[in-house]
Amino acid sequence: MFDIFKASFKSRPPEGTRVYAVGDIHGHKERLAALHRLIVDDAARSSERRRVIVYVGDYYDRGPDSAGVVEMLIEHPLDGFDSVFLKGNHEEIVLRFLDGDLDTGANWIAHGGNTMLQSYGVACDSAWPDYSDLVDYQQALSACFPPAHRTFLESLALSHVEGDYAFVHAGIRPGVPLSRQEGSDLMWIREEFHESDADHGYVIVHGHTPVKKVVNRFNRIDIDTGAGFGRALTAVVLAGTKRNFLQV
Repeated sequence: MFDIFKASFKSRPPEGTRVYAVGDIHGHKERLAALHRLIVDDAARSSERRRVIVYVGDYYDRGPDSAGVVEMLIEHPLDGFDSVFLKGNHEEIVLRFLDGDLDTGANWIAHGGNTMLQSYGVACDSAWPDYSDLVDYQQALSACFPPAHRTFLESLALSHVEGDYAFVHAGIRPGVPLSRQEGSDLMWIREEFHESDADHGYVIVHGHTPVKKVVNRFNRIDIDTGAGFGRALTAVVLAGTKRNFLQV
């Protein structure tokens, strides 16, 4: 499936820059590869000399190949693009679990963490594991987790700015400058941000909250269209005052 939606606003990235922002991937390696092909084709038809691709986080969980998604992002970045990788709440949970925080483990596994474990070769048979299972899963994942993947997770940014656009995983707390935002809000916030009609100083491009159709407003763009639940994987294309959307 391939759709393009078009809209124009006054906000714009830097002159001569074309920005692609990819929504929550959630373990869907093949969809990501297909979206990459669309992005490369779109960029080849464009006139902007600088090309940036921003991934808004949630590479892990729910889909069939979390490990493959991260491996692709590390080993096969798009040639000719500046790549920016943001941290989602699912990456934050994985790091906590690797560091021994078992309290978050059961809820995480029940919400898609089981498929992440399986993608790394850790057998996970229970949707609601008991404490001894969590210990086993944590030890097994720590033992097999590639050092390059750990380095990738630890290097993830919480925000990125291009011209009039700021990119985060979940959103921002209204009324607080981007430079003073808490990481917990950038990765987890929902209702207070979604319900705000404020001018945030930037148009906030985010994911985190799945929507059936892209939310495209003057102050925010939600590009999590539910790939983790079998729906489309979306990228917004920002160039000049135009906003286009690619989906697979």
